[in-house]
Amino acid sequence: MFGFAIIFGAAETSIVDVWNAIFTFQNNDSINIIREIRLPREVAAIMVGSALAISGAIMQGMTRNPLADPGLLGLTSGANAALAVTLAFLPATNYLGITFACFVGSALGAILVFSIGAAKKGGFSPLRIVLAGAAVSAFLYAIADGIGIYFKISKDVSMWTSGGLIGTSWSQLQVIAPFVIAGVIVSLLLSRQLTILSLNEEVAVGLGQRIFLVKTILFLVVILLTGASVALVGNMAFVGLMVPHIVRAIVGTDYRFIIPMSAILGAILMLLADTIGRTINIPYETPVAAIIAIMGLPFFLLIVRKGGKIFQ
Repeated sequence: MFGFAIIFGAAETSIVDVWNAIFTFQNNDSINIIREIRLPREVAAIMVGSALAISGAIMQGMTRNPLADPGLLGLTSGANAALAVTLAFLPATNYLGITFACFVGSALGAILVFSIGAAKKGGFSPLRIVLAGAAVSAFLYAIADGIGIYFKISKDVSMWTSGGLIGTSWSQLQVIAPFVIAGVIVSLLLSRQLTILSLNEEVAVGLGQRIFLVKTILFLVVILLTGASVALVGNMAFVGLMVPHIVRAIVGTDYRFIIPMSAILGAILMLLADTIGRTINIPYETPVAAIIAIMGLPFFLLIVRKGGKIFQ
């Protein structure tokens, strides 16, 4: 999929051009397009797809909620609102500062959702969490839009949050890549604990797991991965919802296999969506977020209809 994404686009390029762009120092228009535009863009697609898919898998495992997804639980909307606040009040902030603002926003959004979802006696329930997520997300998106209109930065906020990979550069990847790689590594190291946690908390305690510590670390990983993704490409719902369900149908319920497979399948899905977005209406570009939403909304409705057991 990465090969297809690099080769196909508005400008005609060949496999030879791709080879020369990656492995030689040659220069021509086709090679420069691949080297400076397509390569960073598709590497970003791999990182974002993997990060969001792993985030969704972790959240579904931790909450035992089949509808859990970073976009549905306030993380992306929180990052979006934090980004708008930063652009309005600290316009000179560099890319690293904006990335940290997205991390903080993701954490606050998720905390709001879980606080509201657990406020009623009986604790969490999948339905209550999803409803709280929808309400908090709408509220935070309204804040971001209001700030954009009031401070006349709507265009800047929209460019950041429209859910696309246009303009992704190597310098942006240098900032984001360490966070994504660190999050992926930690999630792989804790995959066995997540498997036990996804079954039953009492079982996890009986096996000597430090539940609070594991949950805290995994929650921080989700914030890291989601915040980095929003800082890089903006809002991207449904990736974290779809991919773990499909992966569980392939590898089962062991998170030692779900996490790495989610990373691979998430990357493939994002590369596919980006390639479709770039080629479906050449020379114009369809936003990747729209392609993902077209795929994800029917999938979400199907999961709701099946009670979260679509592939089980």
